[in-house]
Amino acid sequence: MEALSQKQTTRLNKLQKRLRREMGSAIEDYAMIEEGDVVMVCLSGGKDSYTMLDILMNLQHRAPVQFQLVAVNLDQKQPGFPETVLPAYLKSVGVPYHILEKDTYSVVKEKIPEGKTTCSLCSRLRRGTLYGFAQKIGATKIALGHHRDDIIETLFLNMFYGGKMKAMPPKLRSDDGANLVIRPMAYCREKDIAEYAELKRFPIIPCNLCGSQENLKRKAVKEMLNDWDRQHPGRIETIFTALQNVAPSQMVDRGQFDFVSLKRDPDAKFEGSVAEADLPAFDFLDVNNSGHLKLDRKPDNALDVVNVYEP
Repeated sequence: MEALSQKQTTRLNKLQKRLRREMGSAIEDYAMIEEGDVVMVCLSGGKDSYTMLDILMNLQHRAPVQFQLVAVNLDQKQPGFPETVLPAYLKSVGVPYHILEKDTYSVVKEKIPEGKTTCSLCSRLRRGTLYGFAQKIGATKIALGHHRDDIIETLFLNMFYGGKMKAMPPKLRSDDGANLVIRPMAYCREKDIAEYAELKRFPIIPCNLCGSQENLKRKAVKEMLNDWDRQHPGRIETIFTALQNVAPSQMVDRGQFDFVSLKRDPDAKFEGSVAEADLPAFDFLDVNNSGHLKLDRKPDNALDVVNVYEP
């Protein structure tokens, strides 16, 4: 294999530092990994999971807490799956690993009509198997390779097609409470991960072995976000920041905020007018006087009542 050029090596080091910083920040912000944890790293053979494992190994030597890494791959018996690739790689980097075998491929092909996307059912079957195995090996955390782009794409998919304001949390407890899922790459950009994986020359296993059509809805959302990123640099970062600054009282979900019990405080003292920046660009309807309030630019900020109607 041809060695990297000096320029490529410099770029690789820069990307590694960035990914390590971003993963370290996410782990710290959400308390993903604690002293004595056994982290089961789910390895699919794609760029994301390879990068996650690589950076976690790097952080393992620098972190202020001690934790173990165990790589786990599920061989779903897809035709043409290269069974020797992952074991060879994991042995070469010295990570303890388990290769599970479960023929979920046949189940998916039986249940999903020809030509339809199989990814949803496939992922549910895979998740169930991995959750159960985590219990067997005493894993305290399950690490998945979803990144920032996955989180934002999921937000828009749920908004556009599911009618839910819902994304992917960096840390999630399973419904039965038995497993804790973490996403250490929650702050990482997909394009950085893709470039890093290429420079590291990970032995990528393609995700098209089953012949499934790519999820067209997710593909459309990804293209939309990529267009935004090109046309409006910084917009994707702003969207992700918004996910970290949710104001339930400014939404319309009655389950997240108690609007029904919300009342004015009759004893509260009025502390001044609404900030000018919050005022709409039109006059106000005066409900009490059935008239119109006109904004006045007088020094005393007085309001004149005009067009009063008295039935």
